[in-house]
Amino acid sequence: MTVRWRRRREDPLRKPWRQSEYLVVDLETTGLDLKIDTIVSYGAVVIRDGRVITAESVYDLVRPRSAMSPEAIAVHTLRPADVADAPPPDAAVHTLAALMTDRVVVAHSAWVEQAFLTRAFRDAGIRFRVPLIDTAALARACGTAPAGQRGDAGLEWLATALGLPVVDPHHALGDAVTTAQVFLVLASRLSGRGYDTARSLVDLTCGDRGLLSSPSGR
Repeated sequence: MTVRWRRRREDPLRKPWRQSEYLVVDLETTGLDLKIDTIVSYGAVVIRDGRVITAESVYDLVRPRSAMSPEAIAVHTLRPADVADAPPPDAAVHTLAALMTDRVVVAHSAWVEQAFLTRAFRDAGIRFRVPLIDTAALARACGTAPAGQRGDAGLEWLATALGLPVVDPHHALGDAVTTAQVFLVLASRLSGRGYDTARSLVDLTCGDRGLLSSPSGR
């Protein structure tokens, strides 16, 4: 199965950022080894017209292809028994591919989601190549970071620093909701600095990655 790309003369992401649609994604995994570990759950939240569309949020478990590390279990509290009868990774890939159609993907410290999704999509025979926005990169551009800390600001710290609630931390859907709220605040702030289109936010963080068309190629 492959994903085809739509070629447009005009970049649809050049319009004001609130006019683009976004899919905020968060993953929980068996660990953080990008070569071995796999996805155990995912949460996805739609943003449309600058608002979180709660009714269209999606969450599901995934039957992993690797053993869960004790460290991962301690963080997300999912046990092997919890995911033993979950849908296989390919089911998650097809669900996410459909949700990503003509939307910009948003994640916090997005390189992690990108690495796991790229491998999961590849294993399912689909090319993962979407426009991507990293809220950690947006925070850096806004100058919002813990004093004296190297690397990305943690999601919980960032939400608190922005005066936002932290929703069900280390649960994939809860973290996706928190990330969505963080994105809306940071995008609004950056809009006043000239980053007023979805394309400018993508270019600020990850560069041009194209648009994912529907999984069937329509």
